[in-house]
Amino acid sequence: MYKLANLTLRDVLLQSSSSYADRPALGMVDRSTIVLYRELAPLAAAFASRAAATGASRGDRVVLLSENRPEWGVAYLGAAAAGFVIVPILTDFNPDQIANIIAHAEAKVVVASSKLKAKLGSYAGAVIPVESLADADARRMAASADVARAFPPVGEDDLAAILYTSGTTGNSKGVMLTHKNLMSNVVATRSIIRLHRVDRLLSILPMAHTYECTLGFLNGITHGSSNWYLDRPPVASALLPALKRVRPTIMLTVPLIIEKVYRSSVLPTLQKMKAYRHERLRPVLHLLAGIKLKKTFGGRLRFFGIGGSAVAPDVEAFLADARFPYAIGYGLTETAPLIAGSAPFHTTLRSTGPALRGVELRLADPKPDTGEGEIQARGPNVMRGYYKDPGRTAEVMTDDGWFRTGDLGAFDAKGRLFIKGRLKTMILGASGENIYPEEIEAMINKSAYVAESLVVPDGHGLTALVQLKDEVIAELKAKAQDKLEDFEAAAEELLEFVRKEVNQGLAAFSKVSKVKLHHEPFEKTPTQKIKRFMYSLKGPATEAADRK
Repeated sequence: MYKLANLTLRDVLLQSSSSYADRPALGMVDRSTIVLYRELAPLAAAFASRAAATGASRGDRVVLLSENRPEWGVAYLGAAAAGFVIVPILTDFNPDQIANIIAHAEAKVVVASSKLKAKLGSYAGAVIPVESLADADARRMAASADVARAFPPVGEDDLAAILYTSGTTGNSKGVMLTHKNLMSNVVATRSIIRLHRVDRLLSILPMAHTYECTLGFLNGITHGSSNWYLDRPPVASALLPALKRVRPTIMLTVPLIIEKVYRSSVLPTLQKMKAYRHERLRPVLHLLAGIKLKKTFGGRLRFFGIGGSAVAPDVEAFLADARFPYAIGYGLTETAPLIAGSAPFHTTLRSTGPALRGVELRLADPKPDTGEGEIQARGPNVMRGYYKDPGRTAEVMTDDGWFRTGDLGAFDAKGRLFIKGRLKTMILGASGENIYPEEIEAMINKSAYVAESLVVPDGHGLTALVQLKDEVIAELKAKAQDKLEDFEAAAEELLEFVRKEVNQGLAAFSKVSKVKLHHEPFEKTPTQKIKRFMYSLKGPATEAADRK
């Protein structure tokens, strides 16, 4: 990596375009669209000129609504380097949410894909088709683009992006990130992963999410790596051929993806082996399964980053035994995002690892008996605040400049952080015990019958909402001969079995009192976290107590 005189996206764009000239920067797996590094700055400059022609000027907001593709990166870098403020929108947002974001951000121009343009509704402002940013006309414009004029100097503390969060607790917030916020985090990640020109990143998460954007896209661009994108969701039928073709060295993912791979493919294969019944032989069998799994991922993987939420304990234990190059990270959109992490083969089970280099972490009001407290962070990656929302900003920032994460955690003697759960989702037991629903859900999800679950208080105890696996549902319906009453009775019996099995491993104060069948998949954020605020079984008395 070259030395950055200034931590700005402008400097990264210009230096990377020059330093890595003929190497591929951005490409589609199944298409011919490839942007070389030497093309990156001219294409971005051509886009910046088009945006300026609509009337946008420095400091104005440019909305970016598109699926992952090379042109997304061209628009992002071009807008930020030119002094505009880029506003990437998650593609899963509905038209009303998108309209609210565009209005709140007071966007001067929108960059949208043809597929998502319909979500703009009645928006009457300027729209630039994202597909046009790397086509033949764009490349002709780029050939004569005045790069120096398009990208005058910007400051490290200038606003680069506003990210509207998906929000698991309600309304979205516009997180303001400066050039320094983003680029300091890219530099800090070198303490857990050092990218090189020969690295190939296969992106399967939304680029509009800060996790993929900073650790994947911006990190790759800064180090001259090539970033490859899918033109469809990363289901097995699309992902497996892409892995074979790209043979990535770097991937970022969320727990749900690797958990599905383990529970639907790896574990059933292991359980068919007689030797797997012997506990002493399992680590060896896991190691052999790990070799096969690495081949499935292309055979060259050296960093498999997992973030967004906690990995199921049994899945992480397998990955460790398998010597799979997984790495755990912890962060938030407000921290651009990473604040703690471990490199592959330096992970500790159930820990996110220590604070990232340059980031300070502390626990507020830790309990004397457990050491648990709210995790707070301070560093150059911490956001400027929430856009046009000083009230919410004040709520999450302490008087001495620390960001309140809203997560509960504890440190071990070596400074490694262990996340216990969200402060807002923690349930207080009858005798004052702290109950973390995420830990109970992890145990429920280990069941061979369960697809996913959500544990909520019901005013009298804990209820688990459980979605059974499709094949389990099909089997129950077949046995019931499609009689609804017989199916419901069979499902209830199975769920009661799951409840009793799980409760055997739980403390008395955190046992599940009820299990209810949840028929549809839970609503999730782009990082596959369940939107908990949508599922409440609290009675009026409990809700009233919560408001006090």
